[in-house]
Amino acid sequence: MADGREQARWTRARVGRCGPVLDLLTARFNRHEYAPHAHDEYTVGVTVGGLEVIAYRGGHIVSGPGSIVVLEPGEMHTGGPAAPDGYSYRALYAAPALLTDGTLGTALPHFREPVLDDPGLAAALRRTHTDLSAHPDPLEAESRLPWLLTALARRHSTARASDDDTVPGAGPIALAVRDRLADELLAPPSLADLAAGLGLSRYQLLRAFRTTMGVPPYAWLAQYRVTRARALLDAGVRPAEAAALVGFADQAHLTRWFRRVLGVTPAAYRNSVQDAGR
Repeated sequence: MADGREQARWTRARVGRCGPVLDLLTARFNRHEYAPHAHDEYTVGVTVGGLEVIAYRGGHIVSGPGSIVVLEPGEMHTGGPAAPDGYSYRALYAAPALLTDGTLGTALPHFREPVLDDPGLAAALRRTHTDLSAHPDPLEAESRLPWLLTALARRHSTARASDDDTVPGAGPIALAVRDRLADELLAPPSLADLAAGLGLSRYQLLRAFRTTMGVPPYAWLAQYRVTRARALLDAGVRPAEAAALVGFADQAHLTRWFRRVLGVTPAAYRNSVQDAGR
């Protein structure tokens, strides 16, 4: 970071097929200092490197690598480097509703401490930010972001959490969601719509699915799509065509998940299958 290069790259992910959009910022600054400003959303950031100092609530806070920073809607703040080497961070700007699914009451989550030490959650937020910045898939965003943001509110805010985290009938709920996703893999329904149809909150649906299936809905669907794509590749279909036929946004998205599940790219798999058949 000491070479003087600075960057700020914005991307946008839609939370569900027809849901709200959420902005994602990847930034590295050595000298830049933000003017005082506020956001309508919660600002949730993870410091990746260096030290940042933020003027907030009449004082100054400093965040270092691995820290989560939460700034509440309407709160004036600044931001800038706290050391000569500057700092880098990932931030997302979340509508308040994304933090309240798994809490009780109508009050918005209040974070008394804006800098949080939660390494596991920080790592999960950073991974999700990176993945969605590269591949802003609506179902993936809806599966991951509300879950993580609700966890943030439940763990660290004054919002009251539900004492009973179990979902009655979780097994049948998960199977019903699984079947809908499999039947509509080219244009899967949003989790918000599925939850409303089952009389659940989105958090309850995610909880039931994760408990039963072991993975969130987007991950199950991605693996199902890989299985379908594999059969097409076996039949000689080209990777780009297979990606479209099973619902991946493009060949790069197929490649990403194919490598995760099978350890090789679709092209390498197709070539090996063809070679074995000769």
